[in-house]
Amino acid sequence: MANDRFVAYFRVSTIKQGVSGLGLEAQQEAVRSYLNGGYWKRVAEFTEIESGKRNDRPALAEALSVCRVRGATLIIAKLDRLARNVHFISSMMEAGVEFIAVDFPQANRLTIHILAAVAEHEALMISTRTKAALAAARARGVVLGGDRGNIASMAAKGNHASAEKRSAGATKRAADLLPVIQRIQALGASSLREIAAALNDRDIPTSTSKGRWYATQVRRVLSRAA
Repeated sequence: MANDRFVAYFRVSTIKQGVSGLGLEAQQEAVRSYLNGGYWKRVAEFTEIESGKRNDRPALAEALSVCRVRGATLIIAKLDRLARNVHFISSMMEAGVEFIAVDFPQANRLTIHILAAVAEHEALMISTRTKAALAAARARGVVLGGDRGNIASMAAKGNHASAEKRSAGATKRAADLLPVIQRIQALGASSLREIAAALNDRDIPTSTSKGRWYATQVRRVLSRAA
């Protein structure tokens, strides 16, 4: 039983499977069974005919965009329908989209834990190799050390990098929202206030995932998207 907003993503490997429904119907039935009951809402559904070995899948990219805009969870029938590439799954999770695989509902959190463990182990190995390299350099008489008197400059660089990261996130969010706003405008909304009202009617969360849309927020999104 589910309680959430969901975007369904189905993938088949060949055109024959897509036309005949082989594989696709089984995926759809698995998702329907998983979502049976509960207070859930299916926001959208995407089907793609593409090999799992490729990462450039436009339907999946659009599905992820809708998930980010609507604050929805991506749902798939089988984990291998998403990708056989662990790095790709990791990148998707870093994009801020939660997902559920019906055949392995715990996979989203479990995958994160596994990736974190692998990353931690790799960081430890890098640290060990770095220390060994520094020790060898010292043994050869190499003078080590850097400029430690420029702390203020380093702090400024860190603050700048943090601000750039926040700006990049806001730009990405604006890019996701722009097609939605354009569709609203095509339906007749001409003012910023009307667009804000339409976004609220569609239950699309603001950047903070709470509160309501206002004209000033719409103006910022359009300005950043431009």
